[in-house]
Amino acid sequence: MQLLWILLSTLLVSVVSLVGALTLAVKDKLLKAVLFLLVAFSAGALFGGAFLHLIPEAIEQGSQQSVFIFVIGGFVLFFLLEKYLYWRHCHDGVCHQHTFTYLNLFGDGLHNFIDGLVIAGSFAVSVKLGLFTTLLVIIHEIPQELGDFGVLVYGGFSRKKALFYNFLSGLCAFGGAILGYFLSHKIGGFSHILLGLTAGGFIYISSADLVPEIHKETDARKSALSLVFFLFGIALMYILKKFS
Repeated sequence: MQLLWILLSTLLVSVVSLVGALTLAVKDKLLKAVLFLLVAFSAGALFGGAFLHLIPEAIEQGSQQSVFIFVIGGFVLFFLLEKYLYWRHCHDGVCHQHTFTYLNLFGDGLHNFIDGLVIAGSFAVSVKLGLFTTLLVIIHEIPQELGDFGVLVYGGFSRKKALFYNFLSGLCAFGGAILGYFLSHKIGGFSHILLGLTAGGFIYISSADLVPEIHKETDARKSALSLVFFLFGIALMYILKKFS
């Protein structure tokens, strides 16, 4: 039953890779406005999810000191992935690096593989945490996949080809999910290690990737609106914690 939950959640996350199809029907100006608010909301949700859900859950599974070491390790790991593996989060649909299309696909495939690991490790703790983590991954993936789709089209892919390759990249999550499922049953304490690493990764994505995107907006009204959506993301995580 646990494996079924993992596979269904991973499938749902993989299908999110097709969200780029929305760009076929939405005007660029509206899409950019929606993306900006989604990025602000995602930043708050990932930040709140890491501190209000994942870290406390990891501490329940293991010692407090070891958990925070793994949180730092997750932050550093995601820094290295972005620094050396060209894991680009181009939320405006434009990547200012010339060798980016296939590198972006490689980085996104690795990203999705890790998402699968994270989902499996969370379900190993409980179904509730697994569903919550899946929700967090989806919240982040929507603007991410829209951005990746834009990068591929900008790099010369047709829209259909970009959707197809983005979906193939999304399927890498199944490899991570299956590996995570077996590791969680073979290695003692694997779940709390993975929860700590995941929390560190979410904090990195929120603070080093998404928040700088928000700060690019100089219009006072839009900046204030982004703050509202950022705080709404944190508030939603708090509400889910309070009533779960």
